[in-house]
Formats: sequence, C-alpha cells, structure tokens
Amino acid sequence: MTRFFISRLLQTLLALFVIVTATFFMSRFAPGGPFTAEKSTTPEIEANIKAYYNLDKPLWWQYRKYMWDVMPKTFRPTLLFSEQGGIDLKAGLGVDFGPSYKYSNRTVNEIIAEELPVSIQLGLPALAIALGIGITLGVLAALKRNTWVDYAASTFGMVGLAVPTFVVGPIFVLIFALQLHWFNASGWYTVQDRVLPCFVLGLAYAAPIVRLTRGGMLEVLNQDFIRTARAKGASEARVVFRHALRGGLLPVVSYLGPAVANILTGSFVIETIFQIPGLGREFVNSAFNRDYFMILGTVILYATLIMTLNLLVDIAQAWMNPKVRLEN
Repeated sequence: MTRFFISRLLQTLLALFVIVTATFFMSRFAPGGPFTAEKSTTPEIEANIKAYYNLDKPLWWQYRKYMWDVMPKTFRPTLLFSEQGGIDLKAGLGVDFGPSYKYSNRTVNEIIAEELPVSIQLGLPALAIALGIGITLGVLAALKRNTWVDYAASTFGMVGLAVPTFVVGPIFVLIFALQLHWFNASGWYTVQDRVLPCFVLGLAYAAPIVRLTRGGMLEVLNQDFIRTARAKGASEARVVFRHALRGGLLPVVSYLGPAVANILTGSFVIETIFQIPGLGREFVNSAFNRDYFMILGTVILYATLIMTLNLLVDIAQAWMNPKVRLEN
C-alpha cells in the first residue's frame, strides 16, 4: 500500500503540473485580455496597469513567477538575510494564487475563501439528498425487479438524466416559490432560501446514483454467496445490508469521486438561477472576464479536489472489495 500511495501521489503532482501549465498558456493565448473590456481606458493607463501586474513581462517570466508563487511555501524555502548577516532558511505553508484583475484590491485567495464555504453549504445538503434518494430508490428497484417500484425508480433515473438543471430549477421556482409560496426564489440568507437550490442540485445527482445502485445491487444479488446466505435462513434485511450492499455500492463509490468535487465546488447553473454567491458562478465568470489568476486558482482548486477525492475513492474501494486489496 505504501508503494501504491507514493505512486498515486507522484501521478497527482505530475497531473497538477500539466493542468496548471496548460491552463496558464491557454488562458493567455485566448483572444482579449483582462482590461480590453474597459472602454474608457487609454493606452497609457492600460500600459501602466499591465506594468503593475507584470503583464508587460515575457510570457516565460510570468509563467515561472506564477509556478513559484503557487508552490506551497513548505516546499519552496525562501532565502532571507538574518540579523547577523547570514542567510536564514525560512518556510511557510501558504499558497499565493495572485491578485484578481476583475476585483481591484482583492486577491484570488480572498475570493476563494469567501465564496467556497457558500458552495460547500450548498453542496453538502445536496450530496445528502442525492445519496439518500439515489441509494434508497436503487436498492428498492433491485429488490423489486420488474415491478412498478422498479419501473418508477428507473423512470426517475432516466428523466433525471435527460432533463437538465436549468429546466428543473425554473420549474421548481415557478411551482414552489411563485405559486405555492413555500420557499424563496432566490437568496442565501434563510432556510427558505436554501431548500430549493439544495433539492434541485441533489436531484441532478440522485438520478445517476439510482441507476448505478440498481445495476450494482442486481449483479451482487445474483452471486452464489447471496443464495447461500438466504439458504441458511438469513433475513432479507441481513442479506441486503450485511452482504449485498457493500458490493452493490461499488459503482456508486467510483462515481462519487468527481461528483462530490463538482457538488462541493458549486454548480454554475444552480448558483445563477437562485442567485447564490458561490464559487461555481465565479469559476465561469472568470473565463469571460479573462481574469487569468482567478481562472488558474479555481482550476487548481477543482483539480486538487478531484484528485484527492479519487484517491479516497480508491481507498474506499480497496476496503469494500477484497479483490482490489489483493491486486494492489
């Protein structure tokens, strides 16, 4: 397992390096710039702004500086002169994503620290809703195969996959906010503001979880050890929860890696429909604004989160499936 962790860590670092490098140059080669939308900016003022942000430097110099800044200070000791005149080797833990071009006097670190908690507050309840609805319906569909329960759960999964959130969101707002007045249509201040966006986001991920759970449970329920457990007189609840559920949820665990990262970093569609000040909306707006450092900061955060969660998924699969442990 130690060799497995070291290998995965090196692969993660290499992948992050490639992602950051590709994002850096792709954002710089895209047409336009962070200050081209300012109609009133004169060429002299724009030149001074570019000089202030080091955008007048060669591209290789900007790339080298940014890669140095985003490296955790623990791994990039800074040489500082001590009071005695010698060299003092100091290190910290911070990562500097740089300033934001769109929001003056604010850094990317400050924006992420302010908006990421909002996206997490949206994502955690949505994840609980997705798992609760998806696993429950998937297990029931597998146990009641070819009955109306199975057909209803499968229909829910198909409709949930086919209908996007930008259609479901306005429908829920129209029914539950504007017609029934049960919840609020926008905002992020009270419980009534949060119910609809969390529920809509949760439903979007509950649909694939239903189908994955149903397929995984059907495969496990046809195994010999399940028939042996039933032949020994084990109750249906014990068969499901003690023997079948662990193996049946393996496809769901594989899906949860990128899904959880996507949920926790926010959904641009949901945050736009319900006017939620989260990181998902900022992630997309930074591309339109050509806010180079904001693009890179959100990409690094998203990529790191995905890779970390995928590693946790591999660990969970090794724990749930002995065959994976043996192969590793």
